[in-house]
Amino acid sequence: MSGVGSLHPLYEVIARRRDVREEFTGEPIPPDVLDRVLSAAHQAPSVGMSQPWDFVLVAGATTRERFAAHVAQERAAFADELGSASPERRATFDRIKVEGIRESSLGIVVTHDQRRGGPHVLGRRTIADTGLFSTVLAIQNLWLAATAEGLGLGWVSFYREEFLRDLLAIPEPVRPVAWLCLGTVSHLADTPDLERHGWRVRRPFADAVHHESWSS
Repeated sequence: MSGVGSLHPLYEVIARRRDVREEFTGEPIPPDVLDRVLSAAHQAPSVGMSQPWDFVLVAGATTRERFAAHVAQERAAFADELGSASPERRATFDRIKVEGIRESSLGIVVTHDQRRGGPHVLGRRTIADTGLFSTVLAIQNLWLAATAEGLGLGWVSFYREEFLRDLLAIPEPVRPVAWLCLGTVSHLADTPDLERHGWRVRRPFADAVHHESWSS
């Protein structure tokens, strides 16, 4: 990692980024740091400069408890599916913590509004999902900025959109794309959790690069 980071600090931040679950300390985030991280997210590129994202900050214990209980139900359902298909895979999954909803400093729910920018968004005519891609770019900006600030971030995906929409009174047709656990951390793990627990390993870089066509 030191060799990569020596090229430019950005590469070091990318290499240090982790999906954090176990390392949160729960200490509050200084307001100026939180503003910088959110501002970095808001500076993300977007198709037709539509800026289709919003950020709902969730610090209240009651809301977080309700969401955590919902996530626990969805995790259990997935575990049961794994158990039916592969007991060994289920045993591996049982060792993995999938969220830090209670332990993090706060939750940030990133939403996507496909209506943003009007009916004729420049660059979205043939690929409607470029709007959603834009919101995901904002999440990536937020994640890297958090890492640069020494914070941890974890993306929670074990939830039903309709539940989270109702929980936070998000209007239709706005989509809750991600619940992000953001907070101070004791450290960032050297190895990603899923790799460390044996769930999956990173593909070799060379296998992901093709020249001129998919088959080459």
